[in-house]
Amino acid sequence: MIGNTKQLVTFQLGEDRYGIDIMRVKEIYASHMVRPIPHAPAYIEGVLNLRGEIIPIINLHRRFGIAKAVLNEDDAMLSGFVIIDLAGMKVGVIIDKILSVAEINQSTIQPPPQMITNIGAEYIEGVSSQDAAGYLVILNIDRLFDVKELGRLRMLRSFRAISEEELSKSSATSK
Repeated sequence: MIGNTKQLVTFQLGEDRYGIDIMRVKEIYASHMVRPIPHAPAYIEGVLNLRGEIIPIINLHRRFGIAKAVLNEDDAMLSGFVIIDLAGMKVGVIIDKILSVAEINQSTIQPPPQMITNIGAEYIEGVSSQDAAGYLVILNIDRLFDVKELGRLRMLRSFRAISEEELSKSSATSK
């Protein structure tokens, strides 16, 4: 936060614009190579091996009941993940399209209405009117998951995806 402003990384999710405090964003990643995890909750897309670190990937479309945005080819190149700091661990959030870093005046942020789009007010820090661009939903990432769900995410970080090469080595040595 700078003075009376707040810097947000903004992105599109479905047909709406969302923002996350820039200080919580570690990086933006364009890959879509996610390893699914059997029996994981529906909102967990899987894990991503990011430079040797296992990152759980969250699908907010499923979490909030939001349809994916229909993007043209150019916009689709701006989709991927926002890697955030959540309770001391890195977690990836799937986005439809990265938009920008926006500086929002604190006075334009209104309390969340009881229902906005399909997500509950408990996940929202506030809503800011953006004139021609409509409104911006500011997410409160600390409220996205309860303690039990955070525990599951921590367990996923220890998941180690076995590569095809490792599988073939182990089957060759057991013969």
